[in-house]
Amino acid sequence: MSHTDAIRQFVITEFLPDLDPGDLADDHDLITDSVIDSVGTLKLIAWVENTFDLRVGDTELDPDNFRTVTAIDSFIARMREAEAAEN
Repeated sequence: MSHTDAIRQFVITEFLPDLDPGDLADDHDLITDSVIDSVGTLKLIAWVENTFDLRVGDTELDPDNFRTVTAIDSFIARMREAEAAEN
C-alpha cells in the first residue's frame, strides 16, 4: 500500500504551502532543491514515526531515505516489512 498522497500532502503543508499537491513530483529531490534542510528532515522523521507508528533508528537516518516522496514511501514499506519479520 502506497502512502505517497499523505507524504506529498505533509511536505506541501509544512514546506511548500504555495504549491498545489499535483505539482510536486514523486521523484522531486527535496534535499538538493533545499525544500527541506536538516531541521526539516527531523520534522519529517518525527511525522513519519507518528503517522505510520514506526521507530526510526540511527541506522535509518540516511538522507537518501528522505530525499523524495518515493524514497520516503519505500522507506516506510521497508520498515514495516522489517517490523513484520521481527514479529
